[in-house]
Amino acid sequence: MTREELPRRRPRLDPRIYQISMLASLLVYGVFRLDFEVRPATAVALLGTALLTQYACTRLFRLPVFDPKSALISGLSLCLLLRSSSLQLAILAAAVTIGSKFFLRWRGKHIFNPTNFGLMAMIVATGKVWVSPGQWGNAAFLAFLFACLGGLVVNRAERSDVTYAFLSFYLALLFGRALWLGAPFAIPLHQLANGAFLLFTFFMISDPKTTPDSRAGRILFAGLVALVAGTITFVLYRTNGLLYALALCSPVVPLIDLLLPGKRHAWRREPIVTLTGGVTVKRLTVPAAVALGLLLSAGTAHAFCGFYVAKADSKLFNKASQVVLVRDDDHTVLTMANDYKGDLKEFAIVIPVPTFLERGQIHVADKGLIDHLDAYSAPRLTEYYDEDPCTPVQPMMMEDRAVGGVAGGVAAGVSAKAESRVRIEASYTVGEYDILILSAKESHSLADWLKENGYRVPPGAARVLGGYIKQGMHFFVAKVNLKEQGKLGYSALRPLQVAYTSPKFMLPIRLGMVNADGPQELFVYALTRKGRVETTNYRTVKLPSSQEVPLFIKDEFGAFYKSLFAAQVKKEEMRTVFLEYAWNMGSCDPCSSEPLGADELKELGVTWGDGGTFLSRLHLRYDAPHFPEDLVFQETADEESFQGLYVLRHPWAGKPNECKAARAYFREVGKRQDKEAVTLASLTGWDVSKIRGKMHLKTKVAAKDEPWWKEIWTN
Repeated sequence: MTREELPRRRPRLDPRIYQISMLASLLVYGVFRLDFEVRPATAVALLGTALLTQYACTRLFRLPVFDPKSALISGLSLCLLLRSSSLQLAILAAAVTIGSKFFLRWRGKHIFNPTNFGLMAMIVATGKVWVSPGQWGNAAFLAFLFACLGGLVVNRAERSDVTYAFLSFYLALLFGRALWLGAPFAIPLHQLANGAFLLFTFFMISDPKTTPDSRAGRILFAGLVALVAGTITFVLYRTNGLLYALALCSPVVPLIDLLLPGKRHAWRREPIVTLTGGVTVKRLTVPAAVALGLLLSAGTAHAFCGFYVAKADSKLFNKASQVVLVRDDDHTVLTMANDYKGDLKEFAIVIPVPTFLERGQIHVADKGLIDHLDAYSAPRLTEYYDEDPCTPVQPMMMEDRAVGGVAGGVAAGVSAKAESRVRIEASYTVGEYDILILSAKESHSLADWLKENGYRVPPGAARVLGGYIKQGMHFFVAKVNLKEQGKLGYSALRPLQVAYTSPKFMLPIRLGMVNADGPQELFVYALTRKGRVETTNYRTVKLPSSQEVPLFIKDEFGAFYKSLFAAQVKKEEMRTVFLEYAWNMGSCDPCSSEPLGADELKELGVTWGDGGTFLSRLHLRYDAPHFPEDLVFQETADEESFQGLYVLRHPWAGKPNECKAARAYFREVGKRQDKEAVTLASLTGWDVSKIRGKMHLKTKVAAKDEPWWKEIWTN
């Protein structure tokens, strides 16, 4: 075959162009579909600083050509991942990211992935920058999208081997851990479908300038990153394990290149070399991406973090639970209030806890503390009265009306057989509760212990208990001591409190779903030093707020709030945690009740006295198919205030003929009221025609201005 007869290879664009396109598309998708809180000013600052730093370093190091593509990739990656309330810190992060490419090098290669280094440097050094891994949610469609787009990018960069090797190692780790714990595969599938994980896998670890030169070296590197990430996430229980793992493993790349040398990567325009048999990498990428997408799309007595066990046919259903979490470094104080139903002498609550609890670490709280938190932070109404259009004055808020949010025994004997498998670490009586601290070594031991002592354990409880046992957790078992309750004079059970030190910032909700009768409600009040709390393994989104609604909602706020929340749950397919309130308790605007005092905060576990206390109120409706994992939280540095607030605007009580301005005012009031009806329908799903009927509005007709000539001779 002559040279002229050889098939011509089409030149292709620089693969970084594809990467820029994909990252930009993901940013647009995140902002407009997932409501990423990326301010335009922050995005412009990140991209502008990245380009300016790239240009300055190009001149400083006397490089022949200014190449903006790598800087754009880093800037877009920062837009997707970095979160900070400070524009200055965002600018500094971009400068550090690009600067690391020029100043942290070894034999012509970057030591660290630039974006990863910039993020980790700012997180560790400032404490005011964070990454929200749960922001992407866990939609299978999004996972499939990431897999396909990411597969295209890594293929073009000729680093698909490190991506798929890492996927294989990490997938084996997640599913192996699930098998060891006896957990359903819904949990690793949920973890794999996280968009932040896929963004890391396809766009960060595959950076050709920071991965080893040889294929064997890249596979070794991928396994090392997966192992370190798994250790940080599942052994040390720290957030952003993937990012930390990449930062820790990157300095090992020069050693891997020394031991397993290979051809140095260089950006080029030539086509990708075919593999043996003429099968191109591109042809392998699409099937691999499709297979991954299909994998990620597979599968899909109430107590928030424990379950109730009952004798005979007793039934217990709890419709709403309230939890207060006070978190300071690794110190946690957990206050649990539940809506108990049924005969108290027949029930016990079983709750997994991270550590052994001494007597002094258990307390009984006043339910009034949680009621005060609820009243202070609940979604609410505020009322405004329009000014007289004939004698304009400044608007004044006449009334703030707070409306509360939706409110929402251990056997006496222990058999020898059960005792041989379940160890009673301690036994206490605290207030009206008898409490046992148990530990076990076998997966079914605790369930058997409960059965042998006369309690009916819900189906599936043994498997869930076994997972907690293998994680080294203890079990807090409480029953009501009716004699002590009688002495104390309480007619209702008070909340239980436990204080412990653990890196785990989580709520074990899985155990509470084994005897759940349908979806459950959970309110979490998180009190921290720095700022807002969010979930890291589920999306945390703000409840719709600051909407003007019709005046009749004043008398129907409870029904309105329930319908609004149900509509938002349906919209998000019951896969989201909602933020209802976020505020420093040193102030409030408007205040539905006074902030908790220092003594009340201390009772809940707030021990710091400086800098104020930040309250985050989270609300979720959940069940096992939609929330397969326990809730995992992180404290962010976001101190921006937010509350679920709905506005009532009372029209002026005058008449249209009082002045010319009054006639124009009432035309606008008609338009406004119709808009309020449409807003209410969109928030709640209620029938807009029925809403207009309650508002005594006519059927929707476009408002018409009076003929111009009528204004000439009208007083």
